[in-house]
Amino acid sequence: MEEINKMFGTVVVGVGIAGLARIRDLMNPMPSSPSEHLKLLGFVSRRSFGSINEAKQISLEDALRSREIHAAFISTENRSHEETIRMFLEAGKHVLVEYPMALSAKAAHELWEMAEQKDKVLHVEHIELLTEEYKKLKKEVAGKDLVKGTLHFTGSVLDEKKAGFPAFSGIARLTWLIDLFGDLTVTSATREEQKDTNYSRMTVHFQTANKKPLTWIEERGPGMRREKKINFCFTSGCLENFPQAPRSAVGLFMQDQNLFAKKLLGQVSKEELAAEKWRILRCLDLAETIQQHCEQPEKICS
Repeated sequence: MEEINKMFGTVVVGVGIAGLARIRDLMNPMPSSPSEHLKLLGFVSRRSFGSINEAKQISLEDALRSREIHAAFISTENRSHEETIRMFLEAGKHVLVEYPMALSAKAAHELWEMAEQKDKVLHVEHIELLTEEYKKLKKEVAGKDLVKGTLHFTGSVLDEKKAGFPAFSGIARLTWLIDLFGDLTVTSATREEQKDTNYSRMTVHFQTANKKPLTWIEERGPGMRREKKINFCFTSGCLENFPQAPRSAVGLFMQDQNLFAKKLLGQVSKEELAAEKWRILRCLDLAETIQQHCEQPEKICS
């Protein structure tokens, strides 16, 4: 079977923290993993590096034009994901992109349709689902009846011009909630901002399919520690702390890269692909609904 020896030339676009991790993992694939089918042929950056760990810098034009490059890893700032995905799909390349894939639901649906029309893999990184901590949490929650719950995230200030509205930049939290509790509807969403101190707090209220309330708080400000707090109450009791979990032996980006390579090799089932597509697009639809709620002018009650 020719797939066994098939190699996919790849390029990394954007070399921030994620891009550098991608270059490292592509250059050191896990032995006898699907990642061995990926070959890094270069990276694209607006800054001038020349080379990074033997990976050579190439122009965007060359990356799009090259017949040797079959797939692009897009690790640019959130704001430019949409445009970059579109360019590489148009050039007939497979795409892996860091979350969020786009900053509007409409763009996300269009890009997904485009990938399907061109018969290309469009893979969105969601490493928050791959952590040992999350896998254990999911086991704990499985089969329990939710009464109510809260997920509260804090972190340092993000540049919204680059990262997008908090419902999009924080979509990892939304992904957790959908993955744990199934489909959600937004009942209300508000946002409090203190421009002078760069403080922002978004509060979203959801209902599960069984009409149970869930709250997501995304809070960012100078010097705020990056952490997540949970309080999920079930008919059997409340879960207030994350289950203790050892760090995974395989890095999160490497696990994600293996999943992308499996898709390229046709080793992921149609059912899994369909469920993933639903989850990703559903979360982006909800992110947009949340943004619309938050940006509505305050209703004045007389």
